Amino acid sequence: MTGRGQPPEVPPPEPPGGGEDEYRSVVFDEAFIRAARLQEFSAQERMGEHAQAVRPRPGRGGRRTGARQALLLVLLVLLAFGTAVYLGVRNPYQIPQAQPAEPLRSTVVRLVPEGPVPGGPAAGLFAHSPVAAYRTGGAGIVLPPAAATTGFSEGQVRAALGIAKDYLVASSLDPGVLAGRTVGPARQLLDPDQQQQFDQSVGGTSRDDGRHAVSGWLVRFDPRQAVLADPAVRVQGAVHYAEVAGDQLEVTSDHTFTYAVRPAASGKAPADRASLYTVHRELRFRFDRQDLQTHRTELLTSTVEAGPQSCDTDTSGALRPLLAGERADRTHPAVTDPYTTGQPATSALCGVLAPKAQPSP
Repeated sequence: MTGRGQPPEVPPPEPPGGGEDEYRSVVFDEAFIRAARLQEFSAQERMGEHAQAVRPRPGRGGRRTGARQALLLVLLVLLAFGTAVYLGVRNPYQIPQAQPAEPLRSTVVRLVPEGPVPGGPAAGLFAHSPVAAYRTGGAGIVLPPAAATTGFSEGQVRAALGIAKDYLVASSLDPGVLAGRTVGPARQLLDPDQQQQFDQSVGGTSRDDGRHAVSGWLVRFDPRQAVLADPAVRVQGAVHYAEVAGDQLEVTSDHTFTYAVRPAASGKAPADRASLYTVHRELRFRFDRQDLQTHRTELLTSTVEAGPQSCDTDTSGALRPLLAGERADRTHPAVTDPYTTGQPATSALCGVLAPKAQPSP
């Protein structure tokens, strides 16, 4: 028996059509391969975990898609920028431009004693007067808690209150200002629009016209007549604030300052012959956002009651107290108590100092 022999050496049959391969016309050249949108991974790459069979090939179509995406991104950026510029120009809530400061309007009311001015040691006078429980110096200027308003943050309100207190300290408690040696501490806190009016008031052209009285801006004693007998000024009062029309803050201060004074001439009276002089100041400040940034304020109104002093004394340039044992030349029928806070009596430029405002014997 013979086993399976080799197949006969018969040539394979020719394909139809004269032996031509029917796919021979399809040529897979290098250009065709590069133009393919998909590329098959190699056998080694397909062995990886979660491997796919094919991957996209970068080509001219991908470059065109990327260019379109870049152009679209540029157009979106330009559209957003244009919208922002338009809203910035048309925004109804944009910060208003700062308005020029108004000139100060001031009123000074002289308070006349009914009898001779009480005198004695400064400590005893303070202890036996309405200021016995008052605080000393800047500690007597107590600010209210700051809270945000519609147009101002809590920090901005706190800044406005701080500037107002700084002005009260500089214009009512600074020893150099009280003695007439300087006006700088108060001036530098004023809006630049008001500094010219301030300079006219304190520069020798002061007058009691409601605009240029020194006493409307600050407390200054005539150094030829009176000096402080005790540097510890007694202070008490209150401060209020509110947002007003025009996106501005207003701060109102209402304080009584009591000074122990004595004659300027050292030999005129003994050191224990001091007397009390009281100044009740009600000031109204205004702040815009520029004032808060520059630590300045606009002083709108100032109403001052001061005594004891004579009714005919010129207080436009400096305060001239009546000292211990002195009497006023004449009196006025309206009795005024400077220790009563609230709206001061401004119907007259002269009033009678209430007896209870003076130290008791």
